[in-house]
Amino acid sequence: MGLLSFDKSCVEFWGRKWNIQDIFVVVVFLALHCLCLFAPLHFNWRAFWVAMALSLLTSLGETLSYHRNLAHRSFTLPKWLEYSFAYRGVLSLQGSPVEWVSTHRYHHQFTDTGKDPHSPIKGFWHGHMGWIFDSSYRFGQFGGLKNVEDLKKQLFYRFLRHTNLLHSVLLGGLLYAAGGFSFLVWGMGLRMVLIFHGTFLVNSAGHMWGKKPWNTGDTSRNNWWVALLALGEGWHKNHHAFEYSGLEWWKIDFTWCIIKFLQAIGLATDVKVPTQIQKQRKASKSRILATQN
Repeated sequence: MGLLSFDKSCVEFWGRKWNIQDIFVVVVFLALHCLCLFAPLHFNWRAFWVAMALSLLTSLGETLSYHRNLAHRSFTLPKWLEYSFAYRGVLSLQGSPVEWVSTHRYHHQFTDTGKDPHSPIKGFWHGHMGWIFDSSYRFGQFGGLKNVEDLKKQLFYRFLRHTNLLHSVLLGGLLYAAGGFSFLVWGMGLRMVLIFHGTFLVNSAGHMWGKKPWNTGDTSRNNWWVALLALGEGWHKNHHAFEYSGLEWWKIDFTWCIIKFLQAIGLATDVKVPTQIQKQRKASKSRILATQN
């Protein structure tokens, strides 16, 4: 997976037809990255802490809600709390819950094959973010959103799907009204760039660098520094092996800590963790040998 793979990804990116949606996504990405460049010139502590707080809240909307709650149903929340976390995910500009969950479920169904929406087997650029700019590829090759009927049945998620971008625009307006351009730069520009690439590294670096303690038949890996950046999502081999959290307590997983806290106070129920039998079935040869010795 070297330079040739990267070059092929770039050719596919530039050599295809673009539609209005793809161009719009690129413009939004470029605008946020350009806005981020103003951060050193408009630094103040209020803007910094607003950005950090929003980053944590909206990132949890993606990791805890979109990923672990909605995509994999690894625990259950009361509807009011489920919807609250999902709304925070919308403010991370990662798409609506319906679209995000659909893409992720297809990723698990077709991991590291030609149908995987964002595998780096097509190049680091494709796995990291190139796939986002090709809506025909993302939504056309699998038959659309047929794998998220559980979400499409709910009015709240249909509403978020059709008003997805509006909520971030409103947030940007509120930030500007509250703190001027510095709040907009830090609360939207810098925050979103950090969230974007923290998430994207799970799809790219999480399939290229790190350890493989479980036999999953794909390239997913455990990567500690991605886990730190993405609130625990970097333990990607663990996730592809079992789809649940809570494997090893010493591996820092901030999202799992929040889930356990919600469970402790009675808000998260039916919290799923892999059984010992499941772990034994997925144990790699190296892990088995280490256990035997």
